[in-house]
Amino acid sequence: MKILKLYDFLPSGNSYKVRLLLTQMGMPFETVTIDILKGESRTPEFLSKNPNGKIPVLEIDTGKYLAESNAILMYLSEGTEFLPYDRFFRAQVLQWLFFEQSSHQPFIAKSRFWLSILGKPEEYRTAIEQQRDAGYAALKVMENHLMTHEFFVSDRYTIADIALFAYTHVAHEGGFDLTNFPGIKAWIKRVKSQSRYIPITQDINIE
Repeated sequence: MKILKLYDFLPSGNSYKVRLLLTQMGMPFETVTIDILKGESRTPEFLSKNPNGKIPVLEIDTGKYLAESNAILMYLSEGTEFLPYDRFFRAQVLQWLFFEQSSHQPFIAKSRFWLSILGKPEEYRTAIEQQRDAGYAALKVMENHLMTHEFFVSDRYTIADIALFAYTHVAHEGGFDLTNFPGIKAWIKRVKSQSRYIPITQDINIE
């Protein structure tokens, strides 16, 4: 059986989603570091794997690649406890995955990238300020849900939680203060208590 290969950039929340799920599923995989800060995701070799030039990319078999972190989560979780079988609950998972990519990630992740990964707060100050209201709006949507639910779908841990956790738990690195979001803070603790949890900074290959 071919070992899955994850083209990864350790600080990336999108890469972390896949790394976390693979680890929690106990699936053998290896990582290949792609340093996006050095343009390694724009080389002809990498673009042959993902023409969009972004990580993560999962190599499922020789010459068979899957890009987009949430699509990878769906692929890996099919038939597992991380993706509900019920049709409505599955659609709710998709609902939160779409929310994460459209209303959450563009604001919270970008601010973190500019502040903590590039480390250029002055250069991106105006852009960061422009992200603030929309980022907090997304967090408020999450907070309202988590005040009455332990997790995002069917009150059980699913890939919806993994997708939203990736950038939310490091939102402070993008200048977002979670002090007034007790529901989110309690949920973050619940996610971290899940079996085989690994932090975003931990590089791991299971073999």
